[in-house]
Amino acid sequence: MKYQGITRRWLLNVASIVLVILILVSAFLYLIIRNYYYGTAQMTVEAMTAEEISTIFGMYGASTTGFEDAAREYCENFASADTMAVWVISKSGKVVVTSSGFAIADNVEIPEYEEAKASPDSSALWTGRLPSGEKIMANTCVYRYENGSYGGAIRYMVSLDAMDRQLVNVMFMIMAVALLMFAALILSGMAFIRSIVNPVKEIGEIAKKIAGGDFAASIDHYPYNDEIGELCATINDMADKLSEMDRMKNDFISTISHELRTPLTAIKGWGETLLQIGDSDPTMTKRGMDIIISESTRLNGMVEDLLDFSRISSGRMKYNTMKMDFLAELDDVAYSFKDRAFRNGIELTYNAPAIPAPGNGDPSRIKQVFINVLDNAVKYTQEGGKITVSATIEDKKELVIKFKDNGVGIAEEDIPHIKEKFYKANNTVRGSGIGLAVCDEIVRYHGGTLDIDSVYGVGTTVTVTLPLENSPKQEKQEKEESDNE
Repeated sequence: MKYQGITRRWLLNVASIVLVILILVSAFLYLIIRNYYYGTAQMTVEAMTAEEISTIFGMYGASTTGFEDAAREYCENFASADTMAVWVISKSGKVVVTSSGFAIADNVEIPEYEEAKASPDSSALWTGRLPSGEKIMANTCVYRYENGSYGGAIRYMVSLDAMDRQLVNVMFMIMAVALLMFAALILSGMAFIRSIVNPVKEIGEIAKKIAGGDFAASIDHYPYNDEIGELCATINDMADKLSEMDRMKNDFISTISHELRTPLTAIKGWGETLLQIGDSDPTMTKRGMDIIISESTRLNGMVEDLLDFSRISSGRMKYNTMKMDFLAELDDVAYSFKDRAFRNGIELTYNAPAIPAPGNGDPSRIKQVFINVLDNAVKYTQEGGKITVSATIEDKKELVIKFKDNGVGIAEEDIPHIKEKFYKANNTVRGSGIGLAVCDEIVRYHGGTLDIDSVYGVGTTVTVTLPLENSPKQEKQEKEESDNE
């Protein structure tokens, strides 16, 4: 089976590291157990001291007969004969008696014998193999008589063959446990990796579908509430939002096409009419020219909105910032809309302080905001309705302008989206759906806010707040503009 991607990296990195750790731990455990076994064997062969041996053999005197009698009696009564063997060595280096009763060849080598004779504590330890091939651990203890003369030695031996066989079994047990642990880790790890990789692959496939325009694609069967689940939810939410944006975009294209066609149709129709009538009807000619100019102005406004939106989307929106009077621009817009509101049977009331409201901004852009907000108020207010524009200066820091109407209002579910691009809460009224998005961007650039409060069927209040000159917001805005320059 061929592993790629995350699975392969996991096997090469994590699994290999874990394998090395298990090998090291297994080796460490084996060494600890081996040292324990060998340590026990060493304690066993070192249990008898040279002083004790000298005491035992000293009772029989220094004669050869007494030495052999003492050696024979010592071996016959040796209490640990079932766990270790004993050789009694004469002063000439010959093994005279063994606990097994078998004779030992005269030429047998006892490597530690001379070392024990020269050792301060009269003993020496050796690990090796006998001529028979048996592995042993031996401790040779030299004993001396009371006069200090050398009397002989006793060699205590423990077989290590059985111990080594046991250690091999222990080693295999440790290896088996380590392999089982590694296998369990690999299986559980692979299952865990698959639980991540498979959903990620599915997410990738869904993302490809979404990128291809299939916004109905979704991930709906991930069972865990974790980071992958959160990612799945985010992908689904993104698909829903893209689907909604795609719908809004299509609606926008349809709406703007209709909005552009209407004035173009009027301009074309009146142009053809004027060509037909020539100079024969001055009244009709004037009316036609007025409509052509009006529709051209309307068409130009829509084109400007589209251009502004394009500039904002691409970050190319330009502002001609200067010292200005916000209220002066509001006065012009409010008074210019009075006639239009009157023609539509709407009462427009305007209240503002008779003092300047100085600030740092782009006059044409600020006027664009006021025009767009008032245009919406007029469009969505029926004949006989009322629009109130009021402005107040709060603490000499902010200019607060409220545009209030008793028009059709906005549904509660539409209010959070009303400033989004392409969004139109009411498709029965002409408009591109990008005007408020552009206005919100302009107001935010000037350090202010644009808030909308509305009750469906009751009316709408749009509040524009702009920082005045020398206010903290205005100073911050001026500093940012200075830094950008």
